Amino acid sequence: MDFFIRIIIAALLGGAIGLEREYRAKEAGFRTHFLVALGAALFMILSAHGFEGVLVSDNHRLDVSRIAAQVVSGIGFIGAGTIIFQKHAVRGLTTAAGLWVTAAIGMTAGAGMHLLATTTTLLVLLCLEAQSLFLRHFGHRNIDVSFAADSREDVDNVLHHLHELGGIIVDSFTMETATMPQQRYTVTMQLRLERRKYRNRILEFIDELKGVDVLRIE
Repeated sequence: MDFFIRIIIAALLGGAIGLEREYRAKEAGFRTHFLVALGAALFMILSAHGFEGVLVSDNHRLDVSRIAAQVVSGIGFIGAGTIIFQKHAVRGLTTAAGLWVTAAIGMTAGAGMHLLATTTTLLVLLCLEAQSLFLRHFGHRNIDVSFAADSREDVDNVLHHLHELGGIIVDSFTMETATMPQQRYTVTMQLRLERRKYRNRILEFIDELKGVDVLRIE
């Protein structure tokens, strides 16, 4: 019964972190964190208590950390799957770190240290939510914008307006020119905006420009 309680607590604590990640629409959500914590707790219990009757000789010592130690390296494969390198920017590091600490929480709960596992979970949630609240008002937001224009003058007009607005940094800029069936310019930019002042301004700004067709904003 004690083992059942341990894995239930581990799964619930991991699920709590997963719910926060699910709410933020991250790559790994509730189910992933739930399963990682549950599996880590089960491996911890198996490592510590699963082989008690195997070694009966006094000349041998059972190392209860050998299976549990592999969880630390094994979780790296799952965490690596959430990290994305896209347009000179690395994304998913926070989610990967969350999975790593979720595995640690599961192992801690599996070892029977419920108070420590619960406290760590609360600290993780505090860190994630405090970061979101802080960045919502004081941080920056990266936005990828792609648009098409019929003339180079329209492209220059977009860049001129961005310069006039202020608080918008163009991190990357690429432009492709197509001549068939008519000359047309396709521009892709990565913009860095102040969240407090320009959260939705970029959408309104693109709609105001004439001769520009928005292709993608993310």
